[in-house]
Formats: sequence, C-alpha cells, structure tokens
Amino acid sequence: MLDLKKIISSIADAGQKLFKKPKIKKDDLDSIITLCDELLSNKGVVFGITVARDITNLYHALSSENQLIFFKKINEKYKPNYEEVDSAVKFYTQFKDEESLSKLFVAAEGKRRELFRRMNIAPNGTAIIVKMREDLLRIINKNKELIYLDKDLIHLFKAWFNPGFLKLEKITWETKALILEKIIKYERVHLMKDMNDLKRRLDEDRRFFSFFHPALDDEPIIFVQVALTKGLGKSIQEIMKPNSDVEKKYDTATFYSISNCQEGLTRVTLGNFLIKRVIFEIQEDLPHIKKFGTLSPIPGFAEWFSYCDENKIHSILGKSKDDMSFLKSPNFKAGDSRIISYKEKIIKLVAHYLIKEKDLNGFPVGDVTRFHLRNGATINDIIINADISEAGFKKSFGIMANYLYELNDIEKNHEDFVNKKKVIYSSELKKFL
Repeated sequence: MLDLKKIISSIADAGQKLFKKPKIKKDDLDSIITLCDELLSNKGVVFGITVARDITNLYHALSSENQLIFFKKINEKYKPNYEEVDSAVKFYTQFKDEESLSKLFVAAEGKRRELFRRMNIAPNGTAIIVKMREDLLRIINKNKELIYLDKDLIHLFKAWFNPGFLKLEKITWETKALILEKIIKYERVHLMKDMNDLKRRLDEDRRFFSFFHPALDDEPIIFVQVALTKGLGKSIQEIMKPNSDVEKKYDTATFYSISNCQEGLTRVTLGNFLIKRVIFEIQEDLPHIKKFGTLSPIPGFAEWFSYCDENKIHSILGKSKDDMSFLKSPNFKAGDSRIISYKEKIIKLVAHYLIKEKDLNGFPVGDVTRFHLRNGATINDIIINADISEAGFKKSFGIMANYLYELNDIEKNHEDFVNKKKVIYSSELKKFL
C-alpha cells in the first residue's frame, strides 16, 4: 500500500533541491511570514509542499512570544480586504449570477483559510495545524482580535473532521498499546491511574469506542465509554467495580464518559455523531439492549451554588426555611450525613440549575446539559452520591444526572431544543420545580 506521507515528504525533499532559498534562521518571524507569502503564490505543487513543510518546521521553533506575534501578523495580513469586498458586492448587486456570487465569496473569505489549506499539504500538516489552534486557544482570551482567526480554523476543521471522514473503532485489550496509553492520558471525566484501570473499562460488560482521522496516525479524536447495566447506572463507583453479574441480564447501555482528546479541536462538534453511531453499533451487536442513557457529571453546579445569595436559594426552595449554607462550608466533605438528610432540597437546587438557569442565548448554562439536550436526550433523573470521588465532590457535591436517549423521541427533542430552546425532562423531576 502506498504511504501518502512518505510520498509527500519525498516531493518536499525534491522541491527543496529544485528551489534553493536563503538559509532560514530559527525563531525568525520575517522568514516565516515571507514563506507564507510564497505559499499563497502560484509556483506549483512541489514548491508548495516544500514551503508548507518549511513553515511548519519553523513554527515548531518559535518561542511563545513569537507564536503570538505570528498569529497577529497572519490574522491582520491575510484578513479580507474591505475594498475588494465592496467591489465584489457591487459586482454581485449588478449581475446577481453564479460568477459574481463566487467572486463575492472569495473576497469575503480573505486569505487566512487558504493559507491553512495550503499549509495542510505539508507532511503531518493536519496534526501541526491542530496543534497551532491549541496554542492559539491558550492566548486568545487576552488577545480578542484573534477571534476571527480562530473562527477560520473552526470553519476548516468542521470540514476536515467531518464525521464522514472519521473511522469508528472499537477499543479492546488487543488494541495497539500506543493507543491504549494515549487513552489513559486523554481521559477527561473519570481519570485512569494505569492499565489496570483501563482493563476494567474494556471488560465484557463494557463497550469502548473512538473516532480516528486518517491524517492523524494512532491519535484518538474523541472516545466514549459505555457500561452494560440493568437500568441506567446510578453510581460511577459501582460501574467501576469488577463485574459480578455472571448471568449478564443487561437491558441498558449507560454512557458514563465521553472525552475530547485534541484540545485543538475544541468546539468542533463530534460527540453527538459519536453517541448516535455507538447506539447503532450496540443495537447491531446486542439487540437485547433496548434502553440508552448516560450517567453524567454536573461540572458547574458547586461553583454556581457558591455564588447564590440566600434570597435566591430560598426562592428556589419555596416555603422551606432550611439553612443550606453548609454546602458552601470548606468542611463539607463526601460522606457528610446532611447529603441524605437534605436530599430532596439538594435535588430541587440541582433541578433548578439544570433546567431553569440559562445563558445569554437562552439555553441551559451547563455545557454537559446543553450537549445531551442538543443530541435529543431527556433529563431523566438526579442522583445523590453518584460520584463520591474528590473530583466529583468538588464539581457537584457528588451529584450526577441521568440523561435518557429514547430512540423514538431523539429527533423531535433535538428540534424542540435547538429551535424552541425547550428543555425536555422527566415527569419525576417536575415535582422538584
């Protein structure tokens, strides 16, 4: 089988010999910007691959300070030319045909996206550009002018990482050791200490799937972990225990962890496609599994409650005069008996947070909640002491949520949420609102 990366590298080597350029210094911003200009010129494929490789190699050598300057320079230099956009608008207004529309599109796009498209032909170009965005995300909060450069990268990644290009693979104990080691590193929700922790998650009563991209060798893009359970799982600690159900009377697939592996692909939505693909795979493999849902964290609840004043808390709880300030105490720890004693009050607060607290766009403030509701799920239940780990207690006092994916309702739920901002939740939770 032809090795495309070796072919591209060979072409780049040939181009290096054909097109001699002055020696380039490391951490030299002038050289890398000059190369970007050359890459955007029309000097042939071989030359383009060579220059793209030089740019990506030079980028690796840039200091953090010069990375910022590099981003600022290309952001400004290759942004849309407003005069050209005005001219294209006038041309389109006059003719209103495909040609004038195409010219307007080219003018409005500018050259930033085309720069990255051409840079992508370098050996390992895709991986390097994903790493570039990871670097960009670290500095963008203090450099708001780079937002539109970031939007250009998101636009490109949504095309490059379209689910149609991704390959879904089942992860097993026989998967390459290199991939298994990366999975341990990339797990974001319930951390793994070592291979023994991972082995439990690959047992017979578990399913583990990951998306891979052909341009990123042995690099998981996003993965999901599933427990086969009787009814939806109610405790992450129980899910992690060794399997004791020898009769294997499972009727439910409980998704309990989903992790994005590449920080550079943040906000490039892949999780919804992954969940739907995995549901299909499980239905094909295990037709007796009829229910699908999650045991999900509530990462923002504890922080939200810490900022709530007493008047708001009493307003949420209604007639109750109970003092819930113990939830803000630094001495409040996992296993505190008050968690059970005040169970209904705590569930009431969590239900309000999940369903009633909204962001500026009118959607729930919780990103996990938005993710599952956008996928067509229902908020099914709120579970006390579902995650008694230190991390789980810090995020939400150990409370987790079950989201139910009822296959006949997924599409309608998705449309109602996206178009009407309707939060779908179970009848059991209504009594807490």
